[in-house]
Amino acid sequence: MVVDIWRKIKQKEISPLYLLYGTEAFLINETKQLLLNHILDEEEKDFNFSAYDLDETPIDVALEDAETFPFLGERKVVFLHNPTFLTAEKSKEKVDHNLAKFEAYLKEPAPYTVMVISAPYEKLDERKKITKELKRNAELVEAKKLNEHELKNWVKERAKSSGIEFEANAIERLLTLVGTNMFMIAGEVDKLALYAAEEKRVDVHLVDALVARTLEQNIFTLIEKVVQRRLDEALRIYYDLLKQNEEPIKILALLAGQFRLIYQVKELSRRGYGQQQIAGYLKTHPFRVKLALGQAGKFTDEELANLMELIAKADYQMKTGGMNKSLLIEMLLFRLKK
Repeated sequence: MVVDIWRKIKQKEISPLYLLYGTEAFLINETKQLLLNHILDEEEKDFNFSAYDLDETPIDVALEDAETFPFLGERKVVFLHNPTFLTAEKSKEKVDHNLAKFEAYLKEPAPYTVMVISAPYEKLDERKKITKELKRNAELVEAKKLNEHELKNWVKERAKSSGIEFEANAIERLLTLVGTNMFMIAGEVDKLALYAAEEKRVDVHLVDALVARTLEQNIFTLIEKVVQRRLDEALRIYYDLLKQNEEPIKILALLAGQFRLIYQVKELSRRGYGQQQIAGYLKTHPFRVKLALGQAGKFTDEELANLMELIAKADYQMKTGGMNKSLLIEMLLFRLKK
């Protein structure tokens, strides 16, 4: 797992080649930053760090740099971005790459250079020789989307590195409020760690007090209030969103998306699909499925069908300009309560 690679880097167990691949941008960025900070001092970065966009620069140029001795230091770091030749996509490259030379370098990398290949793609073409060579010779970091269990463990590890401990229900609440965007989670964990520096512990009350709600989370909470028939609280959330200059049409789109997810999750669950299977089928994070499953049990099929019809009518009226947009959603919320 990526956390194990991070631990090795922090212990100065550095490899000459790294392949970072997958669609979780946070894990790729965090790994690159860790490598850079644990290999080079600040004053060395100006001389011994370079990055190449392989959509614009031939691989030969990067290899020549990698094989050049570092200046005023023992090691250098070379980042390679956008290696589209590792995928099965049709080539859109503006430059020609000497992949035979690259393959030769992979077999005998320069001992004073750490080369980091960043491939932010869902899949690599395993049939290609260059992909096979890279996977055979490089330290692999798979930056995949973390499941709920992995995400919670990652929050614990990040908090632990700041000398802070999260209570279990505090982590659950954090993910419910923020969602699964790791950049946002990292920011909130770091903020909570600062506030809890003396107590060394984060509980659910601190999370509720300090964590910023995303627009999506506000919509989720708004729906919860509708489910509980607390129209006054649902309207309060809606009015707060308007004060934050959120567009009614965007709010409506998110309402539609959440109710659509609830409907799909309810149907797939009835057919016997598990949480992970539903997440894979709908191409969404399992944690979102878990939350939607909790809401799905509070609606009958008829209620959900009626809600989707009401939202569709509101969307049509909003786009044809027949009524005030903010008033349309207000009326919709009154009707959802029934």
